[in-house]
Order: sequence, then C-alpha cells, then structure tokens
Amino acid sequence: MRRDSARWLFVLLSALVVSEVMFFSALAPLLPHYARQLHLSKSAAGLLSASYAIGTLLFAIPSGILVARIGARRATIASALLLAGASVAFGLSRSVLALDTARFIQGIAGSGIWAGSLTWLAGSTPAERRGETVGAVLGIGIGGALLGPVIGSVSELTDPRIVFGAVALVIFVLATLAAATPGPRETAGTTLARGLLRAARGDPRLLAGMWFTGLSAALFGVLGVLAPLRLGALGAGAGVIGAVFLVSAAVEALASGLCGRLTDRRGPLAVLTVALAGSALVAALLPLPDTVWLVALATVAAGACFGISWVPASVLLSAGAESEGLHQGLAYALWNLAWALGLAIGAAGGAPLAQLSSDALPYWALAAVCVGTLLATRSRLRARATQT
Repeated sequence: MRRDSARWLFVLLSALVVSEVMFFSALAPLLPHYARQLHLSKSAAGLLSASYAIGTLLFAIPSGILVARIGARRATIASALLLAGASVAFGLSRSVLALDTARFIQGIAGSGIWAGSLTWLAGSTPAERRGETVGAVLGIGIGGALLGPVIGSVSELTDPRIVFGAVALVIFVLATLAAATPGPRETAGTTLARGLLRAARGDPRLLAGMWFTGLSAALFGVLGVLAPLRLGALGAGAGVIGAVFLVSAAVEALASGLCGRLTDRRGPLAVLTVALAGSALVAALLPLPDTVWLVALATVAAGACFGISWVPASVLLSAGAESEGLHQGLAYALWNLAWALGLAIGAAGGAPLAQLSSDALPYWALAAVCVGTLLATRSRLRARATQT
C-alpha cells in the first residue's frame, strides 16, 4: 500500500473508532441526569452502562465471523451505518427500556467497527510495527472519550435529539467515505470459528490476551458507573463530571501511544506488569476520597492505569492468532468478547455489590484480582528469563 493511501486509511478508520468511543463515553455525564429523571437505582444505572457491553458480548464472535466472510471493509461500513441508527435512537429515547436498547444496538455496531477496522489496518501493517499501530489507533480512539463527555454534557444542557442526531450524521459521512475507499487485500487464516477453542488451547497468548483485556474492562466498568454517581452525590454537575472524564481520557490517550512503542521494544508481559501494579494500587484507593476534587484526581489516575493493558493484550491476541492460523478478524473478535464480558461484569455486577455494601467492595475485589494476576505474570517472566 502506498504511503498516502496508508495514511488516509489510518485517518479514516481512526475517525470511525473515535466516533464509536465518543458515543460510548457520552453516557458518563448523563448518568446522574438519567438516574434523577428516571429514578434509577445503582443497579439500574449499572445495567444501562452495561447494555453496550452486553451487545458487544453477544455479537463479538458473529462480528468476527462476518469480517472473515464478507471482508473487513464491508463489515466496517455495515457496522458504522448501524451505529448511526443507534445514535438517533438514543437521542429519541425517553424510557429506561429504550435507552438500554439503543445502548445494546450500539454495542453490536461497536463490535463490528473494532473488529473490521483493526483487521483492515492489521492487513496493511508489518508485524514488527503492529503494537505501535494498534497503540496509535487506540490513542486516537480514546480521543473519542475526550469528546464523549463533552457531547453528553451538551446533550444534558440542550436537546439530546439534536446532539445525537448530529453524531449520527458524522458517522454516516464516515461510512460513505469508507465505501469509497478501496478494500484491503484479504488474507483469511486457515482457522475460522470452528477452530477458536482449539486455537486458544494451542497458543496461551490468546487466553492471556483475553484475560488482560477483560480485567482492564472490568475495572473501567466499575469506574464508569460508580465514579459519576459518586461525583454527583458530592455535588458535581454534568459539566464537572464531563471534564473529569475528559481529562482522564486525555491522559489515557497519551499513555496509549507510549505503551505501543514499549510493547514492541520490551514485550507485552513487561508492560502488563506495570499496568497491573498501577491498577491494583489505584483501585484500592478509589473508594477512599470524600471530596469532589479528590475523587476527580483518583478517576484521572484510574483512566491512565487501567488503560495500559489494552495495547499489549491486543498484541498477544494478534500474535497468537497469527501463530495458529486464525483470521485476524476473529482475533479482534476475541478482544471484543473479552472487553465486553469484563465491562458487563464490572458495570452490571459492580454496581449491585456497591449498593449492597459500599463502593469499596467491587474496587477492592478487582484490586485483589490484579495482585494475583501480577504475581502470576511475574512468575512467567522469571521462568522465561531462566530459560534464556
């Protein structure tokens, strides 16, 4: 692929990812608003937040199969059009069921956009630069999380129908541009859906990549529900909550590109040890602050630490899939599956735990899981060093 074409493809697909993440993260500043207007409990708010992840969870593997069957380009375009429709539906929703349904459809579309876009890019990127490329896409995609809280805040202050209608228009334009862009040269692997379990057993990097992805997503799931509700309970408005998550996403985006380069140079496991240590510490501290500015500071730190795992986990999955002859579309479908399962557990499971006891229980439980995973990862690194 020529350099100009590769650059255009990178920009276009990154813009689609930005739009998807922007729509996803717009809920954070709106969550206290919907909780008040629709009288949502913490459990109901957690379900609303988790509806996206549930859609992704159920359709992660089908989306990967779709990418493998019809190609990354067509799957990406179809998913983008579905996401535009979900944006319109969300803006028009006036009930809990309608909001949950719109988020669910968004999750389905998101799984297709991520699987299709990353497969499209992976096919045009040398293996030795895959971590840097994925890190760059994730970093830019996280830029959508910068815009999401702004979109949510503006929507709460104006009219959701207008704001999310405009988001849908942007996504539709990007889908049209993708339709006018030549598709990638498809290189289907020898293993498709029937061989997923066999491939996972054959290469431990696939299971490891899924575990690290799911754990990070669970941390974000808990944070995405409890942090906005905690800030709202302490008196922060939608603008303040949006600003907190905007800064958190900015820090995460900056860290993502650096993590990609470090993953290529140091290896995924070395970067993951840093992610696990930082995540365990921040998760243990998150339920302790009792003022707006301290909760805000902890939320920003959490965004930086929790997001470090994304790039090295995706590199493990991609490398394992390539080794086992698994289509890259299914590799990123596994990434989607693990992410969605983790987020659903964190959002829909963490909120009821917090309601039954306190916010400390889900945070501290995940901190303990991070410590256990860190010990196992360090043992793996020591074993590898002994072998060499």
